[in-house]
Amino acid sequence: MLIAVVDGQGAGIGQTVIKRIKKEFEDKVRIVALGLNKTALKNMLKSGAEDGIIGSKNISEFILNNHIDFIIGPIGVLCVGGICGEVTSTVSKAIFNSPATKLIIPLQKHGIYIPNTQDLSIKECIDIFIEKIREQI
Repeated sequence: MLIAVVDGQGAGIGQTVIKRIKKEFEDKVRIVALGLNKTALKNMLKSGAEDGIIGSKNISEFILNNHIDFIIGPIGVLCVGGICGEVTSTVSKAIFNSPATKLIIPLQKHGIYIPNTQDLSIKECIDIFIEKIREQI
């Protein structure tokens, strides 16, 4: 099973997601870190991702040319200019158009509010993601 984790800035969310998935599934999954900057990529690789990709064009090509089961990231990965301007139109379009299941952390930022998610912690979101992944293994 191939899982792509997308994050930018310091990849705090990406690191947490990767560590938890590796703890739960060990070698049953392959995680590729899609870093929106060098620091994010480095931190996600340290957290246990097997491979890493950086750069808008490289990330988009990877998403479009591979069978990815799940793409995981904060809601900003779906928005051009999301994650402090790190998400390009190329990346957001590739993620959106991918047939992969998108597991999105609904952070309450940028005036985007998704009903019934405001009380979910990041940990609770990851717990839900783990169950969704478990259903597919």
